Amino acid sequence: MAIEAIGLTRRFGDLTAVDQLSLDVVTGQIFGLVGPDGAGKTTTLRMLAGLLRPTDGEARIAGYNARTESGQVKDRLAYMSQRFGLYGDLSVDENIRFYADLYGVPATERSDRVNELLTFSNLHPFRTRLAGALSGGMKQKLQLACALIHTPRVLLLDEPTNGVDPVSRRDFWKILYQLLNQGTTILVATAYLDEAERCNRVGLLSQGKLLVSGSPAEVKQSMPDHILSIHSSRARQVRQVIQSRLEYLPCNAFGDRVHVVCPDVTETRNRIQHILTEAGIDVEGITEEPANLEDVFVHLLGEPMPEQKPSRLSLPVEHLPDRSGSPDQPKPTVVALTRLTRRFKQFVAVDAISLQVRQGEIFGFLGPNGAGKSTTIRMLCGLLTPSDGTGTVAGYDIRQQPEAIKQHIGYMSQKFSLYEDLTVQENINFYGGVYGLSGTRLADRKAWAIGMSGLSGKSHSITGVLSVGVKQRLALACAVLHAPAIVFLDEPTSGVDPLSRRRFWDMIYGMAEAGVTIFVTTHYMEEAEYCDRIAMIYHGRMIALGTPLELKTNMTDRYILDVQCAKPQEILDAVATLPEVHDAALFGAGLHAVVADSEAAEAAIRNLLKIRGIAVDRLAPVLPGMEDVFVSLIEASIGRTTGTGNRS
Repeated sequence: MAIEAIGLTRRFGDLTAVDQLSLDVVTGQIFGLVGPDGAGKTTTLRMLAGLLRPTDGEARIAGYNARTESGQVKDRLAYMSQRFGLYGDLSVDENIRFYADLYGVPATERSDRVNELLTFSNLHPFRTRLAGALSGGMKQKLQLACALIHTPRVLLLDEPTNGVDPVSRRDFWKILYQLLNQGTTILVATAYLDEAERCNRVGLLSQGKLLVSGSPAEVKQSMPDHILSIHSSRARQVRQVIQSRLEYLPCNAFGDRVHVVCPDVTETRNRIQHILTEAGIDVEGITEEPANLEDVFVHLLGEPMPEQKPSRLSLPVEHLPDRSGSPDQPKPTVVALTRLTRRFKQFVAVDAISLQVRQGEIFGFLGPNGAGKSTTIRMLCGLLTPSDGTGTVAGYDIRQQPEAIKQHIGYMSQKFSLYEDLTVQENINFYGGVYGLSGTRLADRKAWAIGMSGLSGKSHSITGVLSVGVKQRLALACAVLHAPAIVFLDEPTSGVDPLSRRRFWDMIYGMAEAGVTIFVTTHYMEEAEYCDRIAMIYHGRMIALGTPLELKTNMTDRYILDVQCAKPQEILDAVATLPEVHDAALFGAGLHAVVADSEAAEAAIRNLLKIRGIAVDRLAPVLPGMEDVFVSLIEASIGRTTGTGNRS
């Protein structure tokens, strides 16, 4: 057994972070550990790595006790924490050499191993670049290369792909599967449940206890209820209507689909159809779908107690443009950009972006790490002066009136912008002072913010001890304390578990319904589906603009084949190199193959799997998802830049 936890327990004072945890990971397998924020995932990994002494129980790596035989464990283990353990002022080469010294890699073995890792991670062209100048995806691959310098038998990864775009995530998982083929055993804690689908086994951790474990298929079979999927271009309105009439049934929107969890499919389908007909809402279809891991995750964790549940947004909005006139009239434009550009010396971070965003719109801003998303938002918030171009936000000029803009917007950065050594109440007071709130007005807003964050009775708690999901809601409450007309959210859900993400988006929907404009960047392609419109940027240029449905249906020259079979990672390269296949990538528990002729490609893939003796569970065309669109647009842009086709 490569990894064993036997009654593993860790207490911090009165808090039991990990409670009698027992699990094992077979050599050469990958185990996915999922759970809400504060479930004990990081504490578990630190005990397995020998960095934290258990209160009770035992952790073993490759047969050695992590606490009493730390020397033997160190030689066989690599641990990649959530925070990049890199030195920003050292180059890629220098960081790898530092870790080689740390692990005592002999000089005779070092050169070949370094070259192997640089090739393995595609970092050869960047070996002299400072680590601090790398994108998030490249930093992630460099840290993995540093961890692998001594060829470990066991690899522990603590949410390694948080805040990383889909292209970089795909590259990272290709590397993990190469490691598996070399015999490395991997335990990965992840907030992405599509990644958990790719593991041999998964475990759901909550409040330090393992609720369920097994293969992804076994875990999904533990879902006792059924999933009804309602397809509609008015998904948010569908969800509102169903929740108002069938509030006892869990209901969530996923782009142009609404999932309803129910015990009886036929009865519930009939009731929903009747309710929507009464409301005058047409739908494309109501079908039963198999549960995915996120459905199981949310079902097992359940809803919080009433006193812990965040309230819907009911804060009056003070700064909205005039909405008088006919409801059929277009809503006013609140963000307008014309050829907005920002240069840092010779580097063009944002290159002539033009767009308009209307009042009450949820506008998504997508792109790979380093594409220019955050730089654009900083200009819109009056924090950075453009090099060229013009723009207005809430009617104010971003060049001439940055201070006025700051009073009419809310801004939530990637790091949540909270002071962790202050209490909840002190953080709210601080932001109230920044926005000029005082007296009764501040007291009313403070009460609203605490309720919205689900922190009733906890206003004196130190912010640093709150879970990531609760900090996220508190940060949003602080950002909109002054009831702004426009809110900018820069990757607000990075590293947040699925349940917290759902609650957070409930709050966003509430603000949009009140007429607040939401401008959001995200790396979760599922979240992109929640937006009214999306702009995609790459190397500072806008490469696409439209609704999620428009962007998906615009992939007219390519089809997506969904391939479901056992161990899809083992056939990934073979499928990708078929003449009939343009590209292939891991997608959830299977593969998505991008093809020009779906019939010819389907026949070729079936033949390949037959030759290899692999049974086909599903092989059929599907509508592209936002991740497919994202990757396709990036590859097309690379092709235009280099003058080559998309295929490498």
